[in-house]
Amino acid sequence: TLILRLKKDCILIKFNNYLSYMVDVFTSEQRSQIMSHVKSSGNKSTELKLIELFKIHHIIGWRRNYPLSGKPDFVFPLQKVVVFTDGCFWHGHNCRNVTPEQNYEYWRQKIEKNKTRDQKINYCLENKGWGVIRLWECKLRRGNLPSKLLSLS
Repeated sequence: TLILRLKKDCILIKFNNYLSYMVDVFTSEQRSQIMSHVKSSGNKSTELKLIELFKIHHIIGWRRNYPLSGKPDFVFPLQKVVVFTDGCFWHGHNCRNVTPEQNYEYWRQKIEKNKTRDQKINYCLENKGWGVIRLWECKLRRGNLPSKLLSLS
């Protein structure tokens, strides 16, 4: 994701090949402060929680930052299994079913594109012989792991 400030009150958001212009309600300093806290990896509610569960269940053999399409969060290369830890909001899980009221159409489209991209990534990896496991943030929070993942221990 790329966010560029075009004018004082307008930003351009580029996500994959999708461009969107919108009025920015924050000053440059405020936007910079907000964006400095956004992380694409090491998220406490997903990735770090799963590492904790791997340790509890003695699940070994996983790798991070493995060079595969779709950038899986965890890869078990010997078993040819990839694991994605999906945030419920960003990937459209219906556990909370919350969509922001402001700029509703933008967020609806963004989440739909994320879901479509997730399906394409699953299809691509499965066609290459990889097993794909997608874990929802809400399930990880409760400490639930699917049996397929537990069988890797």
